[in-house]
Amino acid sequence: MNAIKNLNKGVKYMLIASFTFAIMGAFAKLAAQYMSSLEVVFFRNIAGVILIGFAVLKKPMKHQGGKPFLLFFRGLMGFVALLAFFYNIAHISLGDAMTYSKTSPIFTAIFAWLFLHEKLTMKCWGAIGLGFVGIVFITQPSGIGFSKYDLLGIFSGVGAALAYTSIRELKNYYDTRAIVLSFMGVGTLGPIVLFFISPYINMPELDFIFSKFIMPEGIVWFYLLAMGVFATLSQLLMTKAYGETKAGIVGAVSYTNILFSILVGLFLGDALPSLGTSFGIVLIVFAGVMVARAK
Repeated sequence: MNAIKNLNKGVKYMLIASFTFAIMGAFAKLAAQYMSSLEVVFFRNIAGVILIGFAVLKKPMKHQGGKPFLLFFRGLMGFVALLAFFYNIAHISLGDAMTYSKTSPIFTAIFAWLFLHEKLTMKCWGAIGLGFVGIVFITQPSGIGFSKYDLLGIFSGVGAALAYTSIRELKNYYDTRAIVLSFMGVGTLGPIVLFFISPYINMPELDFIFSKFIMPEGIVWFYLLAMGVFATLSQLLMTKAYGETKAGIVGAVSYTNILFSILVGLFLGDALPSLGTSFGIVLIVFAGVMVARAK
């Protein structure tokens, strides 16, 4: 008990945030049994639009602006990354889906080097290399290459990294709420457009993009509400964590989300990760922590 009391506040906040994010994933997985991942993303985002909308009405945004295309790009990348993430939550183990999403810091380091000209040390490049080895261990590609879930999992990390990289530039021009609203807004309007055109497209392999809207009933409304509550709680706790402690420390602690997701996934019927997958998870966590420390 003393050890818990003596923990840094930021570490405590991030531990709870990681746990609540895993619970959010569990409710998303339960909701996905009754509707498409596209619809889960829609309900996840519309709640955020309403909350931020009220905040903007209460206190109008003040910013310089001037980067509308980059703002839209941030929203689009965040939306498609979330779509890939929720699709994988519905179809593979919760722990694996979370691990793929946690590759984003590795890709963010590469994109920041490419587009923002941030310097990377040899230690950072070594960490990135380890991260890619970890991805190979998790995907375990066969003779026919990567599976659909592997590709979407990797993209959930890449898309999130592109969104995070664009935020670094956008924060110089826009109110934080405008940046978040670009993501939530595209994540709400995008599914509506896709719901309308889905009946005219017959491409089963793109079921993560095109699907029919099904009105939730009964217990599903509870799953969606719980998902929104735990997602919001997780975001608030994460924000508090980064405000209390160095980003590198908080970023390292955030990887406990994978462990929590594996444990929560077991209650939902997920199998324990294989030895190869477990080794890949360890490498990705180690690489992410090294990137955070090196930067």
